Amino acid sequence: MSAGVDPEARLNLARASVLLVEASQHSADVLAQIVKGFGVNDIHRALTTEEAEKVLHGRSVDLLLVDPSVSDGDGYRMLRDLRHSGGPNAYVPVVLISGHVRASDVARARDTGANFFVTKPITANTLLQRIMFVARDKRPFVQVGDYIGPDRRFKFEGPPPGSDGRRSGDLQAPLGDPAEPNMSQNEIDTIIKPQRVMI
Repeated sequence: MSAGVDPEARLNLARASVLLVEASQHSADVLAQIVKGFGVNDIHRALTTEEAEKVLHGRSVDLLLVDPSVSDGDGYRMLRDLRHSGGPNAYVPVVLISGHVRASDVARARDTGANFFVTKPITANTLLQRIMFVARDKRPFVQVGDYIGPDRRFKFEGPPPGSDGRRSGDLQAPLGDPAEPNMSQNEIDTIIKPQRVMI
C-alpha cells in the first residue's frame, strides 16, 4: 500500500452511514470532523457501548469506527457481540482506533473480527487510506469455531507444495507463475502492524 492516497482513486461516501464510538466527546467531535471532510453526511456518535448498541439495533450502518477502550475496554466485547448477532450490522466493516496499543491488543482486535486497527494520533490521510482499503477489501467473512469476521488470510494460493492441504477447498493443481510481484516487507508490515503516524 502506498504512503499516500491514490489521487486517481474515487470513493463516494456521501450516502454512507457511519457510527463513531469514542470514549470522550472531544475525540468524537474531532473524528466526526475528519469523517465529514470525507463527504459523509450521516454520522452517528456514541460515547458508550450501550449508546452504540442502541444505534446498531435501530438502523443499518456502513462503517464503524470504534475506540476499543470505550466503556472501560468494552469495545472489544461490543464488536464480538456484533459479529455473533446475525443482525443486519453483523458484517459491517469495523476499524478500531486506539491510542494505547500493545501486540496483545492487535491480536485481540483480529480475533474479535475487526477489519483494521489504527493507532492514535491519526491523520485524515491515514484514516482515509484505511477506509479505502476496507471498502475495497474482497476477503469473505468466515465463521471458524468461535471466530466470525473477515478471512484473516490476505491471499490464498493453496496448500504448500507436496501436501494435500487441510481445507476442502484447497487448490490441488500446481500453481503457475506469480501474476504480480511479491509484496515488500514494508508493505507486509503496513498491513499487519498498526502504524503510528506523527503530524
